[in-house]
Amino acid sequence: MEKIILIIEDNIEIQDSIKTALEDEGFKVFTANNGKEGIEALRKIPTPCLILLDLMMPVMNGWEFIEVISNDIMLSTIPVVVVSAFGDKKYTPIKSEYIPKPIDLDSLLSTVHKHCG
Repeated sequence: MEKIILIIEDNIEIQDSIKTALEDEGFKVFTANNGKEGIEALRKIPTPCLILLDLMMPVMNGWEFIEVISNDIMLSTIPVVVVSAFGDKKYTPIKSEYIPKPIDLDSLLSTVHKHCG
């Protein structure tokens, strides 16, 4: 079974580096540039085992994205890990794990494997 991850990140360089690292680990990776694109992607792609979510984005930020999916019975079950330079874990959405930027690749991969096997 394919292990699918959705990255929602507006910085294309960060998005590409995470995508490449995860694809090298055998994951199928989809990307979105903001929360609105993330919601649209979730309606089209197979259900991911994990969403990696930036907080500070245009159009729909990470907090708004969490609010939308938390009100959807299917989407609310997908684990979300916040990947952000925002700084303080206490400002991350409830029930979300947190990986600070700059990203430590070992920490990222450990978290991804924990959720996606």
